[in-house]
Formats: sequence, C-alpha cells, structure tokens
Amino acid sequence: MTKLNLEITHESTLESYIAAIGAAISDSSRVKILCALMDGRAWTATELSIVAEISASTTSSHLTKLVNNQLITVISQGKYRYFRLANERVASVIESIMGLSVSNISKAKITTPLNLRKSRTCYNHLAGEIAVSIYDSLCKKKWITENGLEITVLGLEEFKKMGLNFEFNNSRKICCPCLDWSERRFHLGGQVGVLFFMHAEKQGWLIRHPGHREITISAKGHKIFAKHFDIV
Repeated sequence: MTKLNLEITHESTLESYIAAIGAAISDSSRVKILCALMDGRAWTATELSIVAEISASTTSSHLTKLVNNQLITVISQGKYRYFRLANERVASVIESIMGLSVSNISKAKITTPLNLRKSRTCYNHLAGEIAVSIYDSLCKKKWITENGLEITVLGLEEFKKMGLNFEFNNSRKICCPCLDWSERRFHLGGQVGVLFFMHAEKQGWLIRHPGHREITISAKGHKIFAKHFDIV
C-alpha cells in the first residue's frame, strides 16, 4: 500500500510539472521570446521586449516565469544579464511544437518564408533544405550510420579532410537525426551537427544574421557543399 501511494505521488508531481511547462508556453508573448531564442544566441531583456512587442516590465514577468520553469537560463556578464534557452532538449521541444503547429494549419495558410526554408538555425545546428540534403548525403556516403546515431570511421576521416577534428563530450549524443519542421525530413543534430555548424561558420561557409534564424550560404560554402556533399 505504501508503495502504491509513493507511485501516485510521483505521478502527480510529474503531471504538475508538465502542466506548469504547458502554462509557461501558453502565452503568445512568451512564445515569441522562446522562438527568438531559437537562434541559439543570448539576448538581453530589452532586445526580447522589442521582439515580443511588450513593455519592459511585462517582459521581466515573462522571463521570470520561463526561468522558473527551467526553459531559459540567465547569464550575468558585468552589469548586463543575458537570456538563452536552457538546453538543446528545450530547443528540440520548441522545434517539434513548431512542426506540429504548422501541420495543423491549412496548407493554404502556411507561409514559411523561403529564406528560412532554405537554411536556418535549429538552436545550435543547421536546418532547412540544405541541412536535409547534407544529412541525406552523409547517410548515402556512409559518413554516418543509416539511423543517424553514429559517425563512421569513414566519416571521421572525411570530416578531417574538411579541417574538422572532433572532440566529443561523452555526456551528449555524438550525432542524431533531428526532424526538420519545414521539410518533414531529418537534418543532423547531436555533437557532430553542432561542431560542423561552428566549423562552417568559422570557415565562412555560412553567415549568421544577429537576431534572426536565417542563414546565408556563402559562395565559398556552396563550393564546399557541392564538393563534399554533392549539393548543387
């Protein structure tokens, strides 16, 4: 009997957590804040208030709720405070909700901007048409396993030729398929996806636009992607 009571208490606590998170993302202004933070960067409260089109005091209240529910974190640097998504799991949930939301809207009303559909950030890795094409190429060339959960020896060698040497953190997935909400197909996530994105940005293959999820692939990037991933 005691064991049963403990199980009920635990289940009720889990349900209350789920309800609290649901409540935290039920407000349109908080949704705007979370979507803005999906670019992977840290934003100030002032910047987020502009994005959400709300007052500073209202923004503060919303940020407190998001922090309390562990959806975002605060980084203090000198006299400034920056906000960012708590982790990649939160980003994955938001990305999934975006996909679910779009799938429940009439096709006549879907207005995914072409620039975002082509290439954008998915928190800390590349998403969009180009990212999906890269993932397909990685599977076809056997740089990653068919299920997308591991990088192969060939993949390690080929990425090295691109100047990318991996140093993996054992506490996180090496690589994984991440469902692309606009393409309904997979792009590359996990540590390989993150490190590849960082390397591509450093090499000037892609250009990020502060405050936006849009990514521009440079002329140099197009040549590299065509050479290694057969993307024309």
